[in-house]
Amino acid sequence: MKKIINTAKAPAPIGPYSQAILAGNTLYISGQIALDIATNKLIKGSIKDETRHIMEYMKCILEEAGMTFDNVVKTTIFLKDLNNFVQVNEAYGAFFTKDFPARATIEASRLPKDANVEICMEAVK
Repeated sequence: MKKIINTAKAPAPIGPYSQAILAGNTLYISGQIALDIATNKLIKGSIKDETRHIMEYMKCILEEAGMTFDNVVKTTIFLKDLNNFVQVNEAYGAFFTKDFPARATIEASRLPKDANVEICMEAVK
C-alpha cells in the first residue's frame, strides 16, 4: 500500500511525480531543489542557502509523513560542482544531531532549473 505525501510547505512538483511516497513504513522523498514556493523560481544565493532551503523543505515533508530527520536512513545529494562539497556538508549536517544516514554525493552536469544542489531522501518509521 502506498500513500502520496504532499505539503504546501514545500515546492509543488515540477513534473509528473509526487513530493514523497509512503510505502508501508518507508518514505521516499523526491529530489528537492531550492524553489521559492510562491513563484516556483530558483532561490538565488550561496550554495549553503540553497542547501538550507532544501533541508527545510525536507523537514516539512518528513513532518507531513509523521517523521523527523531521525527517521532518515539514506540521502543522495547531487551537486553541479563537487567543489561545493564542504559548504553543502556544513549546511546539510546542521539538520542531523546523531546517527547520520547513509549517503551518496554525486556531481551532475545539470540539475532541474539549473539548481546547484538537489537532495532526495529515504526514511523509515
